Amino acid sequence: MTQTEDLLQILDLALVPPVLNTNPLPRYDYDRLDYGMTIGLERTRGGRLWACWVGGGDSEKAFFVLATSDDDGATWSKPRLVIDPHDDALPFARRTLVGNLWLDPLGRLWHFFDQAMTFFDGRGGAWYTRCDNPDADAPQWTTPVRIWHGATLNKPTVLSTGEWLMPISLWNRGMIPRKLLQDAVPYEQWPANPLADSFPELDELRMAHAWVSRDQGATWQRRGGVRFPWPDFDEHMFVERRDGSIWMTARTGNNNGMFQSVSRDGGATWSEPELYLQQCSARHFIRRLSSGRLLLIKHGIPVETRPPDRSHLTAYLSDDDGKTWQGGLVLDERTGVSYPDGAQADDGRIFISYDYNRDTDGNILLARFTEADVLAGQCVTPGSALKC
Repeated sequence: MTQTEDLLQILDLALVPPVLNTNPLPRYDYDRLDYGMTIGLERTRGGRLWACWVGGGDSEKAFFVLATSDDDGATWSKPRLVIDPHDDALPFARRTLVGNLWLDPLGRLWHFFDQAMTFFDGRGGAWYTRCDNPDADAPQWTTPVRIWHGATLNKPTVLSTGEWLMPISLWNRGMIPRKLLQDAVPYEQWPANPLADSFPELDELRMAHAWVSRDQGATWQRRGGVRFPWPDFDEHMFVERRDGSIWMTARTGNNNGMFQSVSRDGGATWSEPELYLQQCSARHFIRRLSSGRLLLIKHGIPVETRPPDRSHLTAYLSDDDGKTWQGGLVLDERTGVSYPDGAQADDGRIFISYDYNRDTDGNILLARFTEADVLAGQCVTPGSALKC
């Protein structure tokens, strides 16, 4: 067997469906976890909050932990689901690092997650498992299904056509580590990564993709994509504007800001990407609310500000599909806050999760507020609360 064949067999270990651990205690209890990077938050029709975060590290050690709250985030369950594909018998680490939670129009809870060898093996893989009874005492999850390469960080968008549009990013080659992580060893002594030159045939597809389902998630197909300048994980999101166009916003690297692109044919072709807002290199969150307004969570106040660090995580509202933004509710002013994601309750309340000092404190926090709070720039609604 050639060395190339050996490496391909190792890479294909990332194609093996992971085991869903629905009885993760005591191994994954809170006293065993030493890292916390938020991934996603969703609210079910019954009012249950599901939260997902990364344990292990923003590295090849990563795995997913999920917990629930039945009292709007006042208290939380012990970990209820863990996706940890690590196996000491494997020649390299196999991790789960990127994903989200999404409640579809049928009330089913989708959990998107990725799987790759090492931090990134050049291919990755966007997977999902689905829970059709997310409010039950014993939620049941379907067998994981791999959709394509890459990773899905943000939620799908339901278009006016009834189609579901999902963001999948296939990272650029710069995300493949040249060396393998070695604890307690100086970087210059880390061994070279033999997977560093893998999958060159995918280089033309390294971009922010739009995948669509016309059958409520039974099947998915690629429709189009955008290659943003200074690519940095993409972390793109979709909004269908009132004129029927689809607006894509994405993260770029080197503090070059939040970029945008527009499609007028359902996501098949896209405009040349351009700068939309100043923003540090970090994830943002944008979503249409039940009122018709858009909600944006980004770093910096006022909205066009780019703070030097990940600080001043702030909520804004738009009545004109993102041309202008109003309000400015600072969810957390501290340095080290990042990765907002969230959901809206039927009564209009907004729930946003984010993390704080993920490497040291490992805090996953919750903000609960309303549109009135955003416009006032402070919590004026009874029951609203920040930094929970």
